[in-house]
Amino acid sequence: MASWHNGEAEPERSSLVRMYALTGGRTTPRSALAMEALVSSATSAQLGTSYPREHRAISELCRQVRSVAEISALLSVPLGVARVLVADMEADGLVRVYQPQLEAGLPDRGLLERVLSGLRRL
Repeated sequence: MASWHNGEAEPERSSLVRMYALTGGRTTPRSALAMEALVSSATSAQLGTSYPREHRAISELCRQVRSVAEISALLSVPLGVARVLVADMEADGLVRVYQPQLEAGLPDRGLLERVLSGLRRL
């Protein structure tokens, strides 16, 4: 670790630079990917070291079905980065993505009613 001229230790560099490099600077995924889309690992084997550690971590996390938002939170990466990584992994056949089915772009009425009911109970 480098130090400053006054002897104090330099703070750790942000991992956002790595995220930017990992996604090639892309902020939108290759395909439309909702944050509530469900993701599962397409392989039962662990990914080898030829894959970036984020891909390996996503593959491990998705042994159980997870949403893109959950993946983002569990890996402590921005949602946009998680969306790009998951879309890339889907294109490579490493994960399966299950998009929510919304009629004509409208949210499911039953879901909205359950959310409203839950909010009222708070």
